[in-house]
Amino acid sequence: MPLTVRPAREDDLPAIDAIYNHYVRETPITFDLDPFSDEQRREWFTHYAASGPHQLVVAELDGAVAGYACSSRFRPKGAYATSVETTIYLAPGHTRRGLGAQLYAGLFARLEGEDVHRAYAGVTLPNPASLALHRRFGFHEVGTYSEVGRKFGRYWDVVWLEKGLSS
Repeated sequence: MPLTVRPAREDDLPAIDAIYNHYVRETPITFDLDPFSDEQRREWFTHYAASGPHQLVVAELDGAVAGYACSSRFRPKGAYATSVETTIYLAPGHTRRGLGAQLYAGLFARLEGEDVHRAYAGVTLPNPASLALHRRFGFHEVGTYSEVGRKFGRYWDVVWLEKGLSS
């Protein structure tokens, strides 16, 4: 069965939780320290729509969610409305197989024609696979926050990347 990238549905939330909570518990990739509850995830889901600048898509493979990507509000002040922060997570066992590229391609295809001028992504270092994926999609580095987050008893740097979009 081929990979399908589609808008996320509420019934995808348990799979999205499982994917994200793995990264919360096992990696510094996200700076969340506590796993998301079902209630928190449902509230988070309300921030996304089937169209517009804030979208949430999943990669479905063999009938199961293998990953997700989203474009979220970049900052709360009104002048930032045409900027989004993008995020992508793959289920353990589904990395390094090209699924991330297909998932990001699906997200950016959905953003075409939307009123989005810039996309930003923060990548915790080291993460060469994520940096390579973002560069493949036209992101370039705009700066690094050094030792900006503490997790697992150490400080981590985050590189910020930017991509221009047509709006």
